[in-house]
Amino acid sequence: MSGGVGPTCNDISLPSEEVQGHESSHPNPLKPVPSAAHSSPSRFLTLRQLNCLAVMIITAASGMVSLEDIVFLLFSIVYMYLLLKVAFPNINSPKDSMVFDPRNKILRLYVTVGAIAGLYLPVAYIFEGILEGDKEGIQAAAPHVFLLASQVFMEGLAFSDRFSIPVRVYVPVFYNSRRIFTLVDWLRSEFSKTYGEYPGSARRLYVGRVLALANMAFWCFNLFGFLLPVYLPKAFKMYYTTQSKLKD
Repeated sequence: MSGGVGPTCNDISLPSEEVQGHESSHPNPLKPVPSAAHSSPSRFLTLRQLNCLAVMIITAASGMVSLEDIVFLLFSIVYMYLLLKVAFPNINSPKDSMVFDPRNKILRLYVTVGAIAGLYLPVAYIFEGILEGDKEGIQAAAPHVFLLASQVFMEGLAFSDRFSIPVRVYVPVFYNSRRIFTLVDWLRSEFSKTYGEYPGSARRLYVGRVLALANMAFWCFNLFGFLLPVYLPKAFKMYYTTQSKLKD
């Protein structure tokens, strides 16, 4: 879950979906090609996107997400299309749109770790908090979950044949940068709790702190150690190399 690995550079990509996307971009004339979500016009949303959309709606409707985060989501949609029309028109063919090899085992493991630590465990933490009455813990973790689910949903839109590589880069970088601030708030909330005044169990208190720390470490590395120094330069190099070839 890196916002830059896999054939579509999705932040959350199941290994089977990554391989499917790779096969769809390199079709074998002797073998029927399965339809991929980012290349098939008949499928508007994937199952993964629908699940994330459900998470977005539930967290937003519960009042656990601030108005600023909802406005951030709406702004990201408008700005994505603005970048496409004004700054980075789509000049890449589908076969030139893969920044990384989806068969790389290290990157696939990186995606899996990010998915578990970034989305699945925080969602489980929120549901357990509902049972234990930990409203403070739920409200602190919910913005990160909402924005990460929004990022996955947006990547499903951006990683299609209609959008250029720089626009695809914009989505994970934009959302990852915003989520750093929500993770700081989550960390501050978790470490300000005292067990005597805390409604949940001692186990939940330590789990919340470890989970917040793990996410802060992972997503800071993802942004400053992968997206900005590795993924972004590589993607822009591919885009401008293609642009130069077309001009020549």
